[in-house]
Amino acid sequence: QVQLVESGGGLVQAGGSLRLSCAASGRTFSRYAMAWFRQALGKEREFVAAISWSGGITGYADSVKGRVTISRDNAKNTVFLQMNSLKPDDTAVYYCAATPITGSDHVYTSSDPYYYWGQGTQVTVSS
Repeated sequence: QVQLVESGGGLVQAGGSLRLSCAASGRTFSRYAMAWFRQALGKEREFVAAISWSGGITGYADSVKGRVTISRDNAKNTVFLQMNSLKPDDTAVYYCAATPITGSDHVYTSSDPYYYWGQGTQVTVSS
């Protein structure tokens, strides 16, 4: 079992930055692919960014590409999401997700493969 706890959300003005963190506990974190998803009020959950277990492969949604960077520190069992140039459309609850990986290093950009989810952290961007 893996427990995920997100932090770092908050209220920020448009154009500002936030850094989200997801601390994982439980099994071997380094063998888990990780991702961030978000869900705005009244909308479906959507993919934001993903990172492979090694950190060598990343993927981003087109809506955030160039503004967001996902990274991980396997020694600290933590994955990060650095968000810059935030827009009001980025307002959502952001969720961290994890799934165990066997075989080659890769990422998943859909939600189905992810077994474990955090409770979410609210990000609100004011105009």
